[in-house]
Amino acid sequence: MERKDLYQETLKFFLGPVESLLNDPDVSEVMINGHETIFFEKAGRIEKADLRFPNPAFLTAAATNIAEYVNREVGPQDHSMDARLPDGSRVHVIVPPASRQGVCITIRKFRKASFDLSALVQWNTLTEEASDFLRLAVLCHKNTIISGGTGSGKTSLLNALSACMPDHERIIVIEDSSELQLSQPHTLYLEAQPGGEGFEKVTIRDLFVDSLRMRPDRIVVGEVRRGEALDLIQSMISGHDGALTTVHATTPRDAAIRLETLSMMSDISLPVHVARMQVASAIQLVVQIARFSDGSRHVTAIAECEGVDAQNNYLFRDLFRFQGEGRSAEGKILGELRWTGQCPTFSQQIFDMGLDAEIGSRLYLFQPAEPSSLPPASPDLPT
Repeated sequence: MERKDLYQETLKFFLGPVESLLNDPDVSEVMINGHETIFFEKAGRIEKADLRFPNPAFLTAAATNIAEYVNREVGPQDHSMDARLPDGSRVHVIVPPASRQGVCITIRKFRKASFDLSALVQWNTLTEEASDFLRLAVLCHKNTIISGGTGSGKTSLLNALSACMPDHERIIVIEDSSELQLSQPHTLYLEAQPGGEGFEKVTIRDLFVDSLRMRPDRIVVGEVRRGEALDLIQSMISGHDGALTTVHATTPRDAAIRLETLSMMSDISLPVHVARMQVASAIQLVVQIARFSDGSRHVTAIAECEGVDAQNNYLFRDLFRFQGEGRSAEGKILGELRWTGQCPTFSQQIFDMGLDAEIGSRLYLFQPAEPSSLPPASPDLPT
């Protein structure tokens, strides 16, 4: 029996109390808050499960087994851990005394990325015209940041955008814990390692340096969290364009500020104005996504970064924005992502690269609209 199969069986035993949730295709996340309290997310809503683990020791054994599978440690000296299950599901573990209610395990279930942007259109996450625009932006190698809160669908959107990359490109994926699954045949996956007894610590920054020596056509970073943001930004402005990554932020401008702040967390002393100029030069598009209170997920804005103004403030222009239209009788949020009438600065590049045939009936997205055809100002987003 192979190592993966062995841990598949042992973890099936240790996670037996939540097996029904793990096997339910409609459950996206399982949250174990100590051995007696379990919640799960289904259709975007969090509910409490009538399930429990036999005792705290049983749950601790489950956490230890997960750690062993990924060659990591969790315990008094290592209070938390990011890991994955043999099926690819993402796991976060935090243990006492940092966790007062006992061992907490959060499992983001693995979903095969068989969907693409068309699937997100079908789910009303974005519109067909926004999908066409994003596909062309990826083909034009625009550096794109996907911004949103926890559970908003950033990784799903990143997977969908990556499906637009041509098969002939060499793509390097860098993650803390492997989660992305690209369809292109020439894809390399690099995963950070926390280190420990007998194992070398390998950070995202280490892997980023490695990736630049591996002749990448694209670099995809699952999520930017720390000082590796500076490496990513500098690679973007030095010729490695077409990068994709995600960041935790609530607006496109906040996403840029977040990247700026993370860049200054590196071991290189960087003045604020220099960090801002580099971020403004590097990122070209920010795709903002949010999870609404009814459980739905929508792209709320696609904005282009146009540098900074005379006061050194970021300049963003909304190309698409979500227009809310209230709620249905069932409580579902109504509205859609609409074109603002603004055209991207890279419109000419579409034609220079011979991609105009890809535009089809969406040619208007790259030509200025008449003022009368512009949508009204976006109202406050529903919550």
